[in-house]
Amino acid sequence: MSAALAELEFPAPVAPDPGTPVTVAPGILWLRLALPFPLDHVNIYLIEDGAGWAILDSGINDARSRAWWESVLSGPLAGRRPTRLIVTHFHPDHVGLAGWLAERCDIELIMPRTEYLTTQLHRRWAEAPEIEAHRAFYAASGLDAAASAAMLERDIGYRWLTTDLPPSFRRIAAGDVLTLGGRRFEVLTGGGHAPELAMLLCRDERIFLAADQVLAKISPNVSVWPQEPDGDPLGEFLASLASLRATVPDDALVLPAHNLPFRNLQARLDELIAHHGQRCEAVAAACAQPLLPAEIVPKLFRRSLDAHQTSFAFGETLAHVNYMLRRGRMTAAPGADGRMRVRPA
Repeated sequence: MSAALAELEFPAPVAPDPGTPVTVAPGILWLRLALPFPLDHVNIYLIEDGAGWAILDSGINDARSRAWWESVLSGPLAGRRPTRLIVTHFHPDHVGLAGWLAERCDIELIMPRTEYLTTQLHRRWAEAPEIEAHRAFYAASGLDAAASAAMLERDIGYRWLTTDLPPSFRRIAAGDVLTLGGRRFEVLTGGGHAPELAMLLCRDERIFLAADQVLAKISPNVSVWPQEPDGDPLGEFLASLASLRATVPDDALVLPAHNLPFRNLQARLDELIAHHGQRCEAVAAACAQPLLPAEIVPKLFRRSLDAHQTSFAFGETLAHVNYMLRRGRMTAAPGADGRMRVRPA
């Protein structure tokens, strides 16, 4: 156990059974849904909203999640209908059933504009000529044909893990306030894990709905993707953590999208910042000789990785490379094959 993890307080040390909502704070229900990935669950929150419940995130689009939702809607929520659906970001475990839920419950979809548009973009990848550009990006970065094919399959698979979004939505942005059941929730946004991930802070009651931006036991994935090969998601993520340090009270109850709810936010923020500093040092140490980004991955991730894990490991490695390139800590130069290789400056 890390030193920071030992400092965290877990007021609800046992997660609810999948599909069974439990009270995690006054007027807030915690619903956990299973995922068919190594990160095997997502936390959904239901916030009391007048005569009904506002839903925060939806789960992935699969038969099991739909069945759990039908059970919840006809059981624990019977007689108190959902009032609106708030989606934090475009990843399929958060937005996957948003279109279905909005139609099923006849409720408004609320989410950041960038996340709405990014969802629409990713859903079109299965038909888009951009797939060939993605293939070229992976090859130029050093991934072999098998790994590239696995990553493209994952990219294309996004469409089947999500449902069509409603043709219109209500936008939320940083600085907005959502009033839910008479309580004021400030909207915060952060980059890195997603372009404009939304978080909600009820300052009066010290409740912070953090989505994936701050998790107790793992660092959220921060990756470079083919549509923005020179992006700096790690820089955006670290800037977001610094902003949360200055904005969210340390004693707030953090309700994350994965792992357990916790308190002592500052200790976790410090650990996440230190973790990425250490990963930058590890990337630099791995490049004693100039390497392609994909060649760095097995030097950082020693265990065997499946295709799903490899895609995230590659994207995260490249995020650290880009971060250091932008800050002059690494340099890039073409090799004999014309592909860019990196090394410490």
